[in-house]
Amino acid sequence: MTHDILGVSAFYDNSAACLVRDGELVAAAQEERFTRKKFDAGFPAHAIKYCLEAGNIKLNDLKYIAFYDKPLIKFERLLETYVAFAPKGITSFLAAMPVWLKEKLLLKSVLQNEFLSLDGVAKKSELPQILFGEHHESHAASAFYPSPFKSAAVLCMDGVGEWTTTSAWIGEGNDLKPLWEIQFPHSLGLLYSAFTYYTGFRVNSGEYKVMGLAPYGKPKYVQAIYDHLIDLKEDGTFRLKIDYFNYCTGLTMTNGKFDELFGGPPRKPESKLTQREMDLARSIQEVTEEVMLRLARSLHRETGMENLCMAGGVALNCVGNGRLLRESSFKGLCERCQ
Repeated sequence: MTHDILGVSAFYDNSAACLVRDGELVAAAQEERFTRKKFDAGFPAHAIKYCLEAGNIKLNDLKYIAFYDKPLIKFERLLETYVAFAPKGITSFLAAMPVWLKEKLLLKSVLQNEFLSLDGVAKKSELPQILFGEHHESHAASAFYPSPFKSAAVLCMDGVGEWTTTSAWIGEGNDLKPLWEIQFPHSLGLLYSAFTYYTGFRVNSGEYKVMGLAPYGKPKYVQAIYDHLIDLKEDGTFRLKIDYFNYCTGLTMTNGKFDELFGGPPRKPESKLTQREMDLARSIQEVTEEVMLRLARSLHRETGMENLCMAGGVALNCVGNGRLLRESSFKGLCERCQ
């Protein structure tokens, strides 16, 4: 008897689905490939249908449906953050709460209703059980399990999951063991996204433009970043100096103090790029690569593993990944960004 599991990512960015049968990947697809809507964040009905057809099964045949994070814990983080910064952030709080109270806190029911309309199952009780994995656990699994390695260290870095922004794991066989983590608001991904915003690009999609802009600039702001924005330790762990940022409670990534540090307001989207933006891009790229290298070297010393798997949005930084291959002690590298 086979065990089929459908994985679903939805309602955030680049919705997708995949089908795993007895540990083997059968099919995977992003919803935007069918709807032709870039970064389509809706329920991935087309991608799910494609995966089920590729596996020649129906929804009722699935053992489980797996979702990529735990919304209740994420809501806990939002509430605790707003309370910690109160009364700042009331505008952002009022903007966010209706969506959470109407949809995100009821995500299980939302998903069930979507699946019922998709497959025509008569009752919710006939649906497969829906499981919710932690965000960074999902990242780690996406990198290690499809990799060619039987054992590997796993490093996940992104903006933020529920609470975690950076995490380290050991993968062996079909087991993933967590080692340590860095929690919100201290995030390498959000630091990079702050510069994405400040240089006039769209957060969560324009980071590759910052990386591409970096070779045209000079690292003239590197020391300012170390002096004012990030406290980086020798082992790669870090803390951000949050009073320069606005992402905890605001509707923007940076604030006036950040503007003052770098000599002016953020570049307006679609306006002319100047040498300033190129230098900013080069500077944050160099800092990001240094953090990645220090973390990877520490993880190699800690685990003694020969191979490294990378996951999370920061793993999209292929220039940084190239430096890990050349300059860390790991012999093999496998990355999955989603």
